[in-house]
Amino acid sequence: MVNAGDMNGSGNLMDFLDEPFPDVGTYEDFHTIDWLREKSRDTDRHRKITNKSKESIWEFIKSLLDAWSGWVVMLLIGLLAGTLAGVIDLAVDWMTDLKEGVCLSAFWYSHEQCCWTSNETTFDDRDKCPQWQKWSELLVHQSEGASAYILNYFLYILWALLFAFLAVSLVRVFAPYACGSGIPEIKTILSGFIIRGYLGKWTLLIKTVTLVLVVSSGLSLGKEGPLVHVACCCGNFFSSLFSKYSKNEGKRREVLSAAAAAGVSVAFGAPIGGVLFSLEEVSYYFPLKTLWRSFFAALVAAFTLRSINPFGNSRLVLFYVEYHTPWYMAELFPFILLGVFGGLWGTLFIRCNIAWCRRRKTTRLGKYPVLEVIAVTAITAIIAYPNPYTRRSTSELISELFNDCGALESSQLCDYINDPNMTRPVDDIPDRPAGFGVYTAMWQLALALIFKIIITIFTFGMKIPSGLFIPSMAVGAIAGRIVGIGVEQLAYHHHDWIIFRNWCRPGADCVTPGLYAMVGAAACLGGVTRMTVSLVVIMFELTGGLEYIVPLMAAAVTSKWVADAFGKEGIYEAHIHLNGYPFLDVKEEFTHRTLATDVMRPRRGEPPLSVLSQDSMTVEDVETLIKETDYNGFPVVVSKDSERLIGFAQRRELILAIKNARQRQDGVVSNSIVYFTEDPPELPANSPHPLKLRRILNLSPFTVTDHTPMETVVDIFRKLGLRQCLVTRSGRLLGIITKKDVLRHMAQMANQDPESIMFN
Repeated sequence: MVNAGDMNGSGNLMDFLDEPFPDVGTYEDFHTIDWLREKSRDTDRHRKITNKSKESIWEFIKSLLDAWSGWVVMLLIGLLAGTLAGVIDLAVDWMTDLKEGVCLSAFWYSHEQCCWTSNETTFDDRDKCPQWQKWSELLVHQSEGASAYILNYFLYILWALLFAFLAVSLVRVFAPYACGSGIPEIKTILSGFIIRGYLGKWTLLIKTVTLVLVVSSGLSLGKEGPLVHVACCCGNFFSSLFSKYSKNEGKRREVLSAAAAAGVSVAFGAPIGGVLFSLEEVSYYFPLKTLWRSFFAALVAAFTLRSINPFGNSRLVLFYVEYHTPWYMAELFPFILLGVFGGLWGTLFIRCNIAWCRRRKTTRLGKYPVLEVIAVTAITAIIAYPNPYTRRSTSELISELFNDCGALESSQLCDYINDPNMTRPVDDIPDRPAGFGVYTAMWQLALALIFKIIITIFTFGMKIPSGLFIPSMAVGAIAGRIVGIGVEQLAYHHHDWIIFRNWCRPGADCVTPGLYAMVGAAACLGGVTRMTVSLVVIMFELTGGLEYIVPLMAAAVTSKWVADAFGKEGIYEAHIHLNGYPFLDVKEEFTHRTLATDVMRPRRGEPPLSVLSQDSMTVEDVETLIKETDYNGFPVVVSKDSERLIGFAQRRELILAIKNARQRQDGVVSNSIVYFTEDPPELPANSPHPLKLRRILNLSPFTVTDHTPMETVVDIFRKLGLRQCLVTRSGRLLGIITKKDVLRHMAQMANQDPESIMFN
């Protein structure tokens, strides 16, 4: 066995240096990290700290601080993510209402807050108070009539356009990486890819500000996905303060996995769902230690958000509901139908959205992101305003659709015909015939459903922060509520039918339409993202209804089955492939009967593999090889004739080593011999000082034989997170397989364009 320090490049990297030179062990932008090497370096660091801790009290205290640094980082991430989420919620609330009017007593109050503070508000007219004035009342002193409606309509569109223009301009000028949901890129980063600046301070600041603007503009998007990106930016910032994480890309990714959990925790008020989301959906490497830390970060984030109480209902989300009636076995059929709808909607959305995004990338449309955002915002605002269900914020819409109709509800959806003789408890109102308001609401919701389905396809993927959770849930909630009201009315008018006879007697509260909205929301979200376990947990944490887990599970599983029948990719995987990120999906199966020799380079007819010999090349030869090729590393062989493999040297470390040697070691010139052996080669007396580079050599590179099945090679790349793998036969080097080669081969086998994998 070789010495660990020799193997992974930690410790003294060159014999003529007492300490490692700068930037060694770091990676260039758009490159993949070496997981095995990062793990080995962390093990070395930990061993060194443990040995030193026995020397003195101070070293022991330092070792304790190092052990606790992980929990400190989690605490800081939770506090900042929770605070930012609370501020975003409050700001969105105010700016959404600003499109319709202003509070005269304090302009920074939202409509609801304004009327809370008023002494002249009655319960029936709780949305009306003299302190809150619509723009028409303020400007032309009219609240009703055509002129007031047109003025309010015009100002609604104007505010929406202003917010959207500000958002897209800030993203373009200051932080181009702040656009989109961020989850596809975070999945790629967590799989070991480097995208510098994606989790930077500017991205954090601009994403937080523009998220408020775009959600307030009324576009069909949510803040939940971008909140995961915001939380990961917080995680990246705090991990850079601790050398344990800043100098090890593998350890940094453990922090980012926990930060993603905190992001979902504050987005949905679902700490356990957040941990499961990180485990199921975004994380690539998730050890048990990260599970505990994710749980702690999600807990702190949820606690912080609860302390801010942005919705004023002592809950972590706007759409917290409680239902008072159980569900019945016969209702599983409509729940499964909603699951089928969710799967079909997920498939339709992914295909249409990817086709539109590909068109955006390949045509002139992509050159005008500001115009595109302005056009989509204008169309959204013009169509949304006349319909009360699309005019309000999507979160409020979902909240209303989830709500059970109590005695005190004033919503149109609760306009049932009441029995004047009814004397029942407030929370146990029997099923009643629908009134005029319910029928009006039904066709308005049907129009809202069509509008949301179409506009979301064009909105997701624009150059602004845009989440997909809330629009998907809105589509499902609208469909679910319509189905729920249909089943409720069917049960009321035909309670003698065999399916209703056993459980729905006249005068009983049988069907809860709000529950159907909740199941529909879960089904559509599952159809788009292909989440299952984390989705069900998030939904029941949202609603606090443990007894509704079975309907949610039935809908989530059905939507996944239906969507998977048309294609295995969720929306995030589809966007990863569209952008050409080098992501090896663990869920994807490789079943083709190809061998390592079919994929390795060089292929037949290609120039031979670029290699370094162990003791016969000069500094100039190595520099020429580096200059003439763009490979990320070079195999080291005994000699170019024998091609017996010795190890592997990274390109970046060769460049740094030679540069430092020229600056800091006397006698190293262009014709100095470079050697990777323990002892220097025998040289003529007058030759220049040789350069020993054994310490940057990986003496145990991962190798496979040329007859290894590609199924095994793909598995090795996935599970060990390799950058490259060398192919040998009887110890002789034949070729190399990189992660990019594996991805290209997989694309080729799936009849896709292998050149769509753009990054190394």
